[in-house]
Amino acid sequence: MLGRPGGSQSEPPVRPRILLLIKGLGLGGAERLLVSLTECRDRANFDYAVAYILGEQDALAPAMQRAGVPVYGLRARSSADLRWLWRLRKLLVKGRFDLVHSHLPYAASFARVVAATIAARRRPVLVYTEHSLWNRAAVLTRVLNRLTVSADRGLFVVSPAAREALPRRLRAEARVVVHGVDLSQSRPLVERRAELRNELVAELGLRDDDVIVLSVSNFRAEKGHDVLVDAAGRVARAGLPVRFLLVGWGPLEEQVRSAVRAGGLQGSVTLLGRRDDTLRLMAASDVFVLPSRQEGMPVALMEALSVGLPVVATRIGGVGDIVTDHVEGLLVEVGAPDQLADAIGALATDPALRDGLRSGALARAGQLDITAASRQIEARYVELLAEQVAERAGGHRSGG
Repeated sequence: MLGRPGGSQSEPPVRPRILLLIKGLGLGGAERLLVSLTECRDRANFDYAVAYILGEQDALAPAMQRAGVPVYGLRARSSADLRWLWRLRKLLVKGRFDLVHSHLPYAASFARVVAATIAARRRPVLVYTEHSLWNRAAVLTRVLNRLTVSADRGLFVVSPAAREALPRRLRAEARVVVHGVDLSQSRPLVERRAELRNELVAELGLRDDDVIVLSVSNFRAEKGHDVLVDAAGRVARAGLPVRFLLVGWGPLEEQVRSAVRAGGLQGSVTLLGRRDDTLRLMAASDVFVLPSRQEGMPVALMEALSVGLPVVATRIGGVGDIVTDHVEGLLVEVGAPDQLADAIGALATDPALRDGLRSGALARAGQLDITAASRQIEARYVELLAEQVAERAGGHRSGG
């Protein structure tokens, strides 16, 4: 196993220190993915820590700490508050991290700038994971990412679609790792589906014959909640016994609530806000719906498949890489509430179709194991750190 670069050959091996950096630890997909990665990490061969930038987005920090991972808040008050850059530099120098793995472009772009201010002999290896579609990011973010990305030694993307969205010069070096989910948490819930459904029906006052359609995503424009509410209205007007449960939070939450009230859908659509039991809700539901306008590889979708939940989703980003139409779910076009309503209606009225898709979802879930993904990522860490050791040794000899 690699020791820390620069260590003496006579010293006992030291586990490489890995810092995972992300903008926030809220309840988003990339953030939950980070929790899962730390839970299944190789504890014998790596020392991990996590740093997050936005101080108020700390919902998942306790989960990281319970997994035995040190968590550092960089205490930025907003994206414009760049005082966190100095705090990150102090953390990197004091913590002697060997590798920094940034998630999402804001964190990655500025981390590269900070790393450049550290002496080359102490500078960590930089790695980046692109979770979404590069060409759909905000213009300023995309420009900053492009200007700094050459500092990275390793690049991961979460789906083939995410790789295709990269600038051409980056595609060849990008490694696709479909991260997946922790199947050890999902499998026990599949066996308890009937019990969990009864609990949810009682908790929310639903009818036993309601078809429960669940959405889990933050309330942002790219998630398509406006399309979902429109589709829910069409389903309700058709007289189908469907209850929509929307889990999430975000800047458009009140706008969605207003749309539900304006459409008279209070009896059909329930906003549940933040929940820390989304996997349980999935196991208890009948259909998962994802009407997104933009996705890389949605974590909530992989979680839904892991508990055998039939899916209705838009053909966007990495969705088509893990959902085949009429195998694990039904796929519809982006921004088409009529198609979304028709697909939900088809599942609501055809239990046999739901059962078939449930079997397909469970079969697909077997390929979405985050432990295997974690081992791939860590193997790449070993390669990159070995390359750095060799380069520094070569530079020392030529300079001596």
